[in-house]
Amino acid sequence: MTDISQVTPAPGPDLLTPDNCAVLFVDHQPQMFFATGSGDRTAIINSTVGLAKAAKVFDVPVVLSTVAAESFSGPLLPQLAAVFPDQEPIDRTSMNAWEDAAFVEAVKATGRTKLVVAGLWTEVCVVLPTLSALSQGYEVYVVTDASGGVSPQAHEHAVQRMVQAGAVPVTWVQVLLELQRDWARTETYVPVTEVVKEHAGAYGLGVVYAQAVIGAHAAG
Repeated sequence: MTDISQVTPAPGPDLLTPDNCAVLFVDHQPQMFFATGSGDRTAIINSTVGLAKAAKVFDVPVVLSTVAAESFSGPLLPQLAAVFPDQEPIDRTSMNAWEDAAFVEAVKATGRTKLVVAGLWTEVCVVLPTLSALSQGYEVYVVTDASGGVSPQAHEHAVQRMVQAGAVPVTWVQVLLELQRDWARTETYVPVTEVVKEHAGAYGLGVVYAQAVIGAHAAG
């Protein structure tokens, strides 16, 4: 039973913050996009880049990874690579990134235990490391709109499997706004609204309208 006297206006420990999470991008590559059929691929690209810019705004550690980049899958999505121009993706042979020592060491080096994961395909390159990380005590948040599978069924079943194992499904805008959480945080206010205007569709247009009509500091 809740002790009302102990209730305070404080965030819960389950919330993502810039200091407690890392973002993992797994196999956003041309060959993987070619076979993605669970949703509009342009929308997945947009969500992926939006998530990347969200991490960049809040200086959240990011791990970039590819699979068989030179022999089969091609380079990292150029729009994603452009957000982190000085960061080299970790290329693997394993479909399960969590079986690659360099990838796991990069995750461990972030010092974070909440992992925000997005990738292609959901049913392979997202579900395998997610289940593996969960089994070793990490909390995993799967960005479903920045991920895609070979079919709607494959994507949905993979998400269900991860949720049943303890992962939390989220969207990229949800991650962005959870990291901001208070429009009084002026140091990130402008960068966040710029990401919203560029990648958040109708919501972004709403911000454009509000700033034009109300003023440049209209809340998002």
